[in-house]
Amino acid sequence: MAQLSSTLIPNDGIPMPSVETAQTLGLLDEEYQAIQKYLGRDPNFTELSIYSVMWSEHCSYKNSIQWLKTLPREGDCMLAKAGEENAGLVDIGDGLACAFKIESHNHPSAIEPYQGAATGVGGINRDIFTMGARPVAQLNSLRFGKADHPKTHWLIRGIVRGIGDYGNAFGIPTVGGEVFFDDCFQVNPLVNAMSAGIVRHGETVKAISEGPGNPVFIVGSRTGKDGIHGAAFASKDLGENAAEDLPSVQVGDPFQEKLLLEATLELIRTGSVVGMQDMGAAGIICSTSEMSAKGQAGMRIQLDQVPTRQARMQGWELLLSESQERMLVVAHRGREHEVMAVFHKWDIPCEQIGEVIEGEHLEFYMQEQLIAKVPADSLVLGGGAPVYTRNYSQPTYIQVIKSFDPDQIQVPGNTVEEMLPILEHLSAHPNLCSKEWVARQYDDTIGTAHLGTRNPSDASLVWIKENGKALALTVDCNSRYVHADPYQGAAIAVAEAARNIVCSGAKPLAVTNCLNFGNPYNPEVYWQFVKAIEGMGMACRALNTPVTGGNVSFYNQSSYEGPVMPSPVIGMLGLLDDLTHQQTLDFKQAGDLIYLLGPLHNDLGSSQYLYSYRQVKLSPCPSLDMQAEQALHEALHALTHQQLVLSMHDVSDGGVWISLLESALHHKLGFDVKSSDKIRRDAFWFGEGQSRALVSIDPSEQFALEQCLDGLGHPYFPIGVVTQGSIMLDEIELPSIEHFETLYRHSLANKLNASS
Repeated sequence: MAQLSSTLIPNDGIPMPSVETAQTLGLLDEEYQAIQKYLGRDPNFTELSIYSVMWSEHCSYKNSIQWLKTLPREGDCMLAKAGEENAGLVDIGDGLACAFKIESHNHPSAIEPYQGAATGVGGINRDIFTMGARPVAQLNSLRFGKADHPKTHWLIRGIVRGIGDYGNAFGIPTVGGEVFFDDCFQVNPLVNAMSAGIVRHGETVKAISEGPGNPVFIVGSRTGKDGIHGAAFASKDLGENAAEDLPSVQVGDPFQEKLLLEATLELIRTGSVVGMQDMGAAGIICSTSEMSAKGQAGMRIQLDQVPTRQARMQGWELLLSESQERMLVVAHRGREHEVMAVFHKWDIPCEQIGEVIEGEHLEFYMQEQLIAKVPADSLVLGGGAPVYTRNYSQPTYIQVIKSFDPDQIQVPGNTVEEMLPILEHLSAHPNLCSKEWVARQYDDTIGTAHLGTRNPSDASLVWIKENGKALALTVDCNSRYVHADPYQGAAIAVAEAARNIVCSGAKPLAVTNCLNFGNPYNPEVYWQFVKAIEGMGMACRALNTPVTGGNVSFYNQSSYEGPVMPSPVIGMLGLLDDLTHQQTLDFKQAGDLIYLLGPLHNDLGSSQYLYSYRQVKLSPCPSLDMQAEQALHEALHALTHQQLVLSMHDVSDGGVWISLLESALHHKLGFDVKSSDKIRRDAFWFGEGQSRALVSIDPSEQFALEQCLDGLGHPYFPIGVVTQGSIMLDEIELPSIEHFETLYRHSLANKLNASS
């Protein structure tokens, strides 16, 4: 390297910053004082910019980490602790591991939906392959405002196209997800992206920097001015002038990412890599500081060696840029030529920009002049980044929820005139109807491993070609439940995710989460967050699904719309050991018997029926008993292993009616079913009490099924029979399956004014 000046330029050509400058950059007064203490002097503008992004909520988790640490993080299958690496790492047997993670890209998607969503997909996949794992599946969880609103049309078209274009071009199948609509997401849509990949034990790479003298490379796309201060942008409320933050949105290139994926995996096989990290939020400064802090070493970086696509970029811009498809690589000294050769082969920019040094400091140079010198550990989560526990208090609306009286809701009469409008409303509701318009824009056949293309299951099943098993993947959260009761609602998100995996024939293994909330400085929002963490932790312990990591997204609110419903989205990984145990949700033929497994719930709370049809916006969260949930899983596993059932489908949003409809539609079958007179008719058909599932069986297996469930002491109710296409509900003759198929399959496209 060239002879470098050890004298720090005080202002980097920019006037010396002040406390007021720090406040403008989002730093608190006490944080500015802490920076002075760490440095032993006043920071210059570049250094203050560094701390502003690294101590933002998005990077430091300063308002959440104390509570995140309470989540269960130990388990027999865990190969990396939560937060230890770029993604969670779970043993899936036969010397293989699955790396998986979910993250948000909410704010960028709100102001530039196409690129915001696309770069969210790119970023989460880089987290997977920087660990040495090849991505094999993607999922997403999306939330929007009113389905028939023009802004929603603009947002959903851009976001779905961004996810589809990037994922399809990158060559990884999108195998599942969820879409949820509510007025509270009108200004702040939520875009959560999940990815999973496969890697052999011993072939993973850590996000670490160590070994003084080892070279540091930047590889991938050239650096531009897109995304500067993106981490800080994600750590504040969206205002009326949010469009002014458009430069904070990155621009993605999936074709470059595909090349980067192949080059990265090839480089890892050479054995020349010490450590590697994706450049996501906060760009170069984040990668250099986190890798250095983990390895307890420093770095000396020449920023003018960074390949750029814009002329005359300043040092602080190079440090903070969030240009996509970039990685930081630390290699073994003497093996620089191997690194360069691999990336030259794939025609990817690769430049040595520095080296690992003794000590704790990061030194950044421009034109041989030192422009910033900061202790790496002072910047990062788990090091010197601030940690806060905010005040919290129960929201006043909770008292309204507690006062709800279900007896005020009239039970619909057992007539076509009273029941049919409810059935049609729910079948066509955008939260319950088919999301085919969305799914059709994603390619789920890339790689020919998705087992659900022709055989739908509650969870997405992805064949592991190396050992013949399958990953089971799902994302789940009902924001309405969490709003009603954050503790119970977050627990239900975990329980439903696990139930979906069990109903697919697999065993739940571990969880990643994406925690979407409003402003943490709002005591009522922070109360929602704390209680959701507690509920999530309880459920994960009960179901033995440790948390591998994830993402916290605060500030999902606007000055004029308030906070969104709290949405702790659960991404869950399971394993199907034997493909002959795969379960599907579709009824197989007329004459099969239909059973409802689990407890009867005389419960309407927070159901879609109550919320949208009856227009009761505040009611209790649905019932959840974790012992009943565990018992259901045991019963479903037993039925699966004894191969007694033909279909298996959980009961959740929309209640038993929607579960029946979804099971019948695949083969255009119908059903003749009856409710129990022990509870309200509307609670039986439309209530969303938990720990229940529908199964269908061949009549010849009736005795064996009932004997199995009786032996387990598990409740079950024979509710009817599969028909050729006619529908009878409590002896009411309803229109045939074709009528409901039209409502279910085409309603969303019609609301979006899209071609169905």
